[in-house]
Amino acid sequence: MATVTSGVYPVFNNVFKIGTKGRASAAEDMKTIADCETFSLSMDNNVEEWTPMTTEGWIRRMQTGKGFSISISGKRNVGDEGNDYVASKLFSTGQAVETKFEWEFADGTTVSFDCIISVSNAGTGDSTNVAPLEFEVMSDGKPTVTPAA
Repeated sequence: MATVTSGVYPVFNNVFKIGTKGRASAAEDMKTIADCETFSLSMDNNVEEWTPMTTEGWIRRMQTGKGFSISISGKRNVGDEGNDYVASKLFSTGQAVETKFEWEFADGTTVSFDCIISVSNAGTGDSTNVAPLEFEVMSDGKPTVTPAA
């Protein structure tokens, strides 16, 4: 992928990789997930509020925690390592759904983090549809953000 250094860019310039060996995944175990079509980011921010006498009724705030989820939709692609790994977690729970995830932005910034995979659909739909793969990647702890070079 070409690194974007200015201007607008298409969403497909984002790259996602999943660790196919769970939390023990090394660099060589990080695989792209074939046929992903859409994604959306949801940030969960914990904000503490208080109103001291000295602010004359105006609220003070401090963000005290964060978390995030990435919802991804695409097509089920049997034989692709990343796609197969995600789909295999449909009926799994506990440590079996824990792994590593990497998100490379179009500018080259990378966010790496431990995560939980929550698969909601791995092949259902109308008889004339292409089988979908829908899942959520939920952060588990603080991510490592590596700015673009």
